[in-house]
Parts: sequence; C-alpha cells; structure tokens
Amino acid sequence: MSAATLTAPPAPAVYTAPDAAYERAFAAIAARSGEPAALRQLRRSAFAQLQQRGFPTSKHEEYRQTNLAAVLQRSAFALPERPGAATLREAERAAQPGAAFGGPQLTFVDGHFTPELSRLKSLPAGVRAGALLAANDAGDDRLAPLGELADIGGENTMVAFNTAFFGDGAWIEIAPGAQVDAQIEIVHVATGGAGVATMAHPRHLILAGRGSRAKVVETYLSLNGAAHLTNAVTEIFVAENAELEHARLQQENTAAYHISAVHSRQAADSRLRLHALTFGGALTRNDVVTVLHGPGAEALLNGLYVAEGRQHVDNHTVLDHAEPRGASREYYRGILDGQATTAFRGRILVRPDAQHTDAVQSDKNLLLSSDCTANADPQLEIRADDVRCTHGATFGQIDEEALFYLRSRGVGAEMARHLLIFAFAAEALGRLNPSPLRTRLETELFSRWTGLTPPEGAEASGG
Repeated sequence: MSAATLTAPPAPAVYTAPDAAYERAFAAIAARSGEPAALRQLRRSAFAQLQQRGFPTSKHEEYRQTNLAAVLQRSAFALPERPGAATLREAERAAQPGAAFGGPQLTFVDGHFTPELSRLKSLPAGVRAGALLAANDAGDDRLAPLGELADIGGENTMVAFNTAFFGDGAWIEIAPGAQVDAQIEIVHVATGGAGVATMAHPRHLILAGRGSRAKVVETYLSLNGAAHLTNAVTEIFVAENAELEHARLQQENTAAYHISAVHSRQAADSRLRLHALTFGGALTRNDVVTVLHGPGAEALLNGLYVAEGRQHVDNHTVLDHAEPRGASREYYRGILDGQATTAFRGRILVRPDAQHTDAVQSDKNLLLSSDCTANADPQLEIRADDVRCTHGATFGQIDEEALFYLRSRGVGAEMARHLLIFAFAAEALGRLNPSPLRTRLETELFSRWTGLTPPEGAEASGG
C-alpha cells in the first residue's frame, strides 16, 4: 500500500470565501469619500477578515443547523440604490406600526437613515439619538465604541460582514439617571430589489448611562414579497445600576433572509431584558451574547419564534457570567407548523470568579405538525463551585387535557386549539414589560389564531 493511500482526507471546510460580487461591492464602498479614517480602516480590516475566514457552513459546529454560506453564495446579494420618492412613500406606510406608538422613532430604508420618516424633534429629557454616521457634535465621538463588543475577529464572521458593508444605524444614548417612559423605536424597512436580491447591514449602538431606565424596540419589515438579506448588529452598553429593555421584532416576508447579532455588556447591579421576537423570514439566525461584567448584574433573555411552511429559525445565545452574584433567566418558546425547522443552542458560562451565580435556561417547543422539526442544545459550562444553574428543553403537542377542558365548557374544537396556541405564546409576551409593543403583539397574535379581537383589558402574563 502506498504512502499516499494512508494520507488523511482534508478536513471539511467550515467557511466559504465570499465571491467576486461581494469584492466588487466592497470596492465601491471603499471608494467613497467623507468617512472618518478610523472607520475606513475598520471596514478594510473587517473585509480582510471576511475574505480570510469566509461565510460559515454547516461544517462549523456553531452553524450545524444553519448553512449561511449556501444562502449567501447561491446568489450574491447586491447593495441597493438609495430609494426614490415613490418608494419612500410606500416605506412610510410600512413603518406606521411604529409611528402609532407616538414616541421617538429612527427609520431606516435599506440600511440608510431616512430623517423624513423619523421622529426626533422632541426627544425625551435625557435622550440623545440620531444616525450613527451623522456628523459628530463637538466632543461627541459616537463611533468610538463600534466593535468593542461585536469583534470582527470573533467566530461570528457575519459581524465582519456587517462591519465592512453597513450603510448606517441608530445611535442612542441615555443620560445617567434619566428615567425614560417613552418607547424608543428603530424601524428598518427593506424595499426589495427589481430583479435582484438586495442586502442591508444595519448597525446600532445603545448606551444606557448609570442609574438610567429606558425601552428600545427594533422592528424589521419588508415592503413587498421580494427576496432580500438583512444582516444586523447591535451593541448595547448598560452602565452601573441602569435598567434597559430591548426588543427585536422580526416581521419580514417569508422570502427574506434575516441574520442578527446582539452583543451586550452589563456593569454592576444593572438589569437588562433582551427579547427576540421572530415571526417572518425564510431563514432567520439570531445570535445573542451578553456579558454580566459587574457584580449583581441581572439579565433576562426572552424569545418567541413562530415558524410555518418551510421557514427556518435558529436562535444561538451565550450568557457569560463573569462576576459574582449575577442572575440570569433565559426562556425561549417556539411554535412550529407545516415543515418548519428550528434550532436553539443556548450556552451559560460561569467563570471562576462568578460565585453565587443563579442561572436558569429553558427552551419549550409546541409542535403543531408531524412534519416540523425542532432541535435544542442547552449547555452549561460552570467553572465556579458555589452556583445554582439549571437548563432544559421540551417538545410537545397541544395538551389534550387542556383541550378537553375547553371543549367541555362549550368551546369549539378549532377555537379551543387556537386559544391554547395563543396561551403558549402569551407566556413569552407576558415577560415584556407593559408597553405599546406588548399590547400590539397580543392583539395581532390573538387575532391571527382566533380571528377575534382580544377582550379589552386582557393581558398576557409571564414569569
């Protein structure tokens, strides 16, 4: 037997390099003038990382259930032109749900800030907000924290993809001690291309000052049924004793590809609530990484995903307990129908110094069809010896006893089934603090499954 016969086969490629279309698109971005030198260098470094590493394939353990390379290389996505007046009028109608909340709103169309569709003239006291790439005020370097949490050299090369190509994003700063009751909206509308699939890379920075309190909602919408890619990155800094609630609502069309990364860092005694609400998209990949970087920090990760037809949803989370006396709660709920597939991979990391950590993780899935598939991989990595941590995942169908109970009280079979589906979703909605967003979603989902309007004053409850 020859030596060649004994040679081990090459290891499977876990990344695929971007093709020439993306290289041409980046060359056009690099040729632009007017951006700060530091940002231009960051973009070049990010694209170099992307060229070297490429898009993740299903051979990569972190993407075993979701082959992003196959999507991104099957047809290269193009950067869209700035929308014209007619398109902006359509985008304004699409963004109306956010406008109904009445608070501040930053609106982006295909990744570009659109001031005429935004509401920033009367910001609440203690709030500064605007476009990330807007000309900086004196002493206001809003680009300085960019990439501090979402590292272009990390395992998630989609962050490098975003950093190289992002058109703009929201910059929100909550002053120390500010108590903001208004819900701050970030609305992104994808217009879809004419005969070509387009892409947008929103990039957001949120800074909550010491002792502040605020709510921020990101909403992602499609203008039509055209295929498009959204690859969004949000970095959140929560200072000592601050409280921030952040929700990402994905309601794009079922031909869209949606990839997101939310990276956050919490200081001592801070409280952060992160909600991932996924109702659209052909393929969705949500990455959430939060570091409890100060003693006594508390975090809630709350997810609700609804998938039907051939939709695919992948939620990937990391809760990093770096300091003592931290507490985290992670509750994800999935509702699957048709041939939908979902994946959940949640990792809780407790570092050696993080004594007295209290962490709970749970992923529950309601399967409405025999053809849908749910995958779960809950993980605990504990390096401290005085902690309390639990995790688990469940899969099941509608509870027959609960169904019988409703039927025995005169509720029809179909209505009883829909009420139980809504009750399952309401458990996740109830973890949203009372807000216009929570009320709107309760109304929309109740109507979606029952065809009725929820009784006035009815509220979901959640732990």
